[in-house]
Amino acid sequence: MAEPEVTIFADAAALARAAASRWLALAETAVAARGRFSVALSGGSTPRALFELLGQPPFAAALWAQTHVFWSDERLVPPDDPGSNYRQAQDLLLSRAPLPAANVHRVHGELDPQAAAEAYTKQLHAFAAGRGWPRFDLVLLGLGSDGHTASLFPGEPDPAEQRVPVLAVTADYQDRPARRVTFTPLLINAARHVLFLVSGADKANALAATLRGPHDPARYPAQRIRPVDGALTWFVDQAAARRL
Repeated sequence: MAEPEVTIFADAAALARAAASRWLALAETAVAARGRFSVALSGGSTPRALFELLGQPPFAAALWAQTHVFWSDERLVPPDDPGSNYRQAQDLLLSRAPLPAANVHRVHGELDPQAAAEAYTKQLHAFAAGRGWPRFDLVLLGLGSDGHTASLFPGEPDPAEQRVPVLAVTADYQDRPARRVTFTPLLINAARHVLFLVSGADKANALAATLRGPHDPARYPAQRIRPVDGALTWFVDQAAARRL
């Protein structure tokens, strides 16, 4: 894997603008090459500004008919629940962008964990048309202050992470309740482009440890993200980058 691209921006607003431009460039390349653009969204607070930008001109009219949206992880709550990653994207972006309903591939958070993971795996297999699972054009990820990403939390990795594309998360971690579904590193690392968005001073220690510290993927799960044949990019603001 090539060295990751790390770009530091003055603030979260500049980071979001750069991420929107990168999204559009990757979408144009994917549609020209393969006729569609596949993206996995993340939850959390950092991508909110990106979603708001993408729902406005000039991005709102760009290539949405060819865009397919998935989620890299999801809480197992109904789609209208305030904690739903789907709902956040729906409120800020999907309700404003002319995206065909059939192109939105949400996790069925109303199911129990194993059933939700199995159902999402089937969606991925169907989208991949018999190739096992998709090679996403873009996977968006965030970074927790503890070094987690998606719903891959500190602790010894589940061995299934290297066998299946989706896992049910059923163990509580600190103040985060169980009942989640997450992409595994197996699926994320198959992507053409993985883009981390990291903002805020509370992420500084985790970002420095992930990028500059010893390799310790059990403690810092974001270190498990190493695309096999794709690009890895970190867009971070100055507050998050203060320890780099």
